[in-house]
Order: sequence, then structure tokens, then C-alpha cells
Amino acid sequence: MDGLEAEFNLKFVLVSFQQCLSEEEEVLLDHYIAGWKELVRFLNSLGTIFSFISKDVVSKLQIMERLRSSPQHEHYMSLQSMVAYEVGNKLVDLDRRSRHPTSGCRTLLRLHRALRWLQLFLEGLRTSPEDARTSALCTDSYNASLAAYHPWIVRQAVTVAFCTLPTRKIFLEAMNVGSPEHAVEMLGEALPFIERVYEVSQKVYAEHSLLDLP
Repeated sequence: MDGLEAEFNLKFVLVSFQQCLSEEEEVLLDHYIAGWKELVRFLNSLGTIFSFISKDVVSKLQIMERLRSSPQHEHYMSLQSMVAYEVGNKLVDLDRRSRHPTSGCRTLLRLHRALRWLQLFLEGLRTSPEDARTSALCTDSYNASLAAYHPWIVRQAVTVAFCTLPTRKIFLEAMNVGSPEHAVEMLGEALPFIERVYEVSQKVYAEHSLLDLP
């Protein structure tokens, strides 16, 4: 996971997720991983507040990179090819974690869920007024996405941590694309691509009954 200390720039997120879907709407994993690496830089740039998410994301990205460089790498070019390969060869634990705790399907599902939270939060930042409370935006996004998969004690700790979030202006300046107004504009360009990648991925997981992998 080289380069995660580099400075975040929202433009790279835009480019990665623009390229993430093929003409046939296959989710291309190299671009998906690249887009998530940029999002991790964004989370890390805000200090330790999001470390509980970014550390987990980094571990999942490392698993996906190992699969992409494995002898079976051709099966891991896209989400669709990965699902077909792992499901077809019974490489996914469907009912409980046992023989395949680091399957690509399970690993990417965790990234998929986290992407929904970040998409909702960034959309909240984009559309909210200047004096909006980022703690409320982040909590609402979390409750609508990741909270369902975390135990009560984690949910409580996360909600408390969100109370220390910086202002909306600081978040937008952390995008490193100029003024807050320019950041809002670029979020408007990037988020539809992230949302479409999420929607396509959600459909693939639903079609194969993989949305609740243990």
C-alpha cells in the first residue's frame, strides 16, 4: 500500500471512479482500488478520527491487491469476473466464516458498504449550508449505511468520535482543489460516478445473493 501518505486530491478520485466502469458496466477492480486509495488519503488527512474505518479499508485493499497479483489474477479483473470465479468454484463462505475468510467477494463487500457511507457523507457536505454540523452529517450517513453492520458498542464510540469532526469549510479545503466552492463543484462531478459504481456493485451482489456474507 505505497503512497497512502501522499497528499489527497479530489481530482484523482474523480478520474479513478470515472474509469471504474467499462462500457459493459463491469466494475474494474484496479480503478476501484485506486479510487479507494485516494479516499483513504482523504480520511487520513483529517487525523485519527476516521482511523477505525481507514485501517479496516487498508487491510481490505491489501487483500484485493494480493488477489490481483496472484496466479489467478485474470479472474480478478472485474467484480463480475471475480464473483463468477469464486462462486463457481465454491471459494466463498455463504453461511458462516470458515474456509475462505478473505475471499474477494467478502472483502469487496466490506469496501462496498464503506463506500456507501462515504458517498452519503460527501453528498451531505456538497448539498449542506455553510453552517451545517459535520458531526450530524456524518452520523446520519453512518446510520444509513455502516451502522447496521457494527455492534452497539462500536456504534456508540463512533457517534462520540464524530462530535470532534472539523467544520464543513475545513473538510472542503482538505479536498485540495481550491476554494470550498470549487470543491463543492467537483464533488458534484465525482459523486455521480461513485454512486453508479455503488449501484452496479449492489446489483451484482444482490443477483448472486451475496449481500449478507458473514
